Amino acid sequence: MSHTFLMEAGRWRLQGSWLERDGMPIPVKGKILVAWSKDDWYTMVTKLEFPGSEREGVSYQYRGRLNMGDRQYTFVLQHSLLGKVEGEGWVAPESIVQRYWVLGDRQRRTGFETLYQLSDNEYYMSSGVMAGHYLTSAMEARLARVKHNE
Repeated sequence: MSHTFLMEAGRWRLQGSWLERDGMPIPVKGKILVAWSKDDWYTMVTKLEFPGSEREGVSYQYRGRLNMGDRQYTFVLQHSLLGKVEGEGWVAPESIVQRYWVLGDRQRRTGFETLYQLSDNEYYMSSGVMAGHYLTSAMEARLARVKHNE
């Protein structure tokens, strides 16, 4: 089974839980849009919301390059909470792993995401943000591809 998330243009829905240090899990929902240009550049926009919570939404805007057939790639990211971010990703046989670091950040914040492929249309994501050596937030969620007629 080859990867469909990130490797192909499309829309995805996200649903899961957001956790913060010393807090209870908060439901999270989101939408992801992946688009590709003809020169192996992709953009990915993610918007998260927290239904039933006063927590403000989070948005991510990625731009990266992945040459066809490569297993490693780099990206830049504008994150609504972290600011300017750079990162790298690896495409493994059953997962996509990304790590990133916040530019010019005194707190030395970094993050990671692992997307495990369950089927062509579904992934399971686990992610976290760290400040120095401490985990500050985490998210676990299912991603489902949105069909063209939905």
